[in-house]
Amino acid sequence: MTAAVDDDLWSAVGDPTRRRMLDLLLADGSGTATSLSEQLPVTRQAIAKHLGVLDRVGLVHASPAGRERRYRVDEEQLARAVAQLSSVGAAWDARLRRIKQIAEAIQRSKDTQQ
Repeated sequence: MTAAVDDDLWSAVGDPTRRRMLDLLLADGSGTATSLSEQLPVTRQAIAKHLGVLDRVGLVHASPAGRERRYRVDEEQLARAVAQLSSVGAAWDARLRRIKQIAEAIQRSKDTQQ
């Protein structure tokens, strides 16, 4: 995956409505724009646009279902996204531990000077 795809992916999941949609699709197994709009406080048209964003980054895939399209979460792509987030979280944890060590060393130095 390239950095640009990662940016698009994180932009897509950065929206709380899209995260809620992913939760609903995972819980129900699949859904349509209509079924999702019945569960969320947004219009069917807005849901369709959000689904388009999720589809472009590969988090959901659509298949025809009568007059609508039925969306399912791509669990492999979601797993990659979760792994990336875990990796970023681990890197930040290490940075924050190092900052804490530096701050504690500075504080100890100040304490011994007083």
